[in-house]
Amino acid sequence: MNEYNDISYKVKNTRKLPVRYSPIVFAFFMSAIMALLMCLVITAASHPLTKTYISGEYLAGVLHAYKLAMPVAFVCVLFVRPLVIKLVALCVRQ
Repeated sequence: MNEYNDISYKVKNTRKLPVRYSPIVFAFFMSAIMALLMCLVITAASHPLTKTYISGEYLAGVLHAYKLAMPVAFVCVLFVRPLVIKLVALCVRQ
């Protein structure tokens, strides 16, 4: 392995978080994606989807809802994750 690949390998590994942070990283990504999807759907469902609304107010409404939904979803995923792991263990053959 040449020197460039050695340095590249070390840099890539130093930018990753330790494994012990996996539950927090999982909760962050899960809540970020799910909160955004839910905000998109709920905002669309709560207003008539006219061309004017979609081009102007829709994205602002989604982002406004997301400011509250994301932190709430993050905390919920952190607290619910252990329960979900136990429920999955009850339902799936080991």
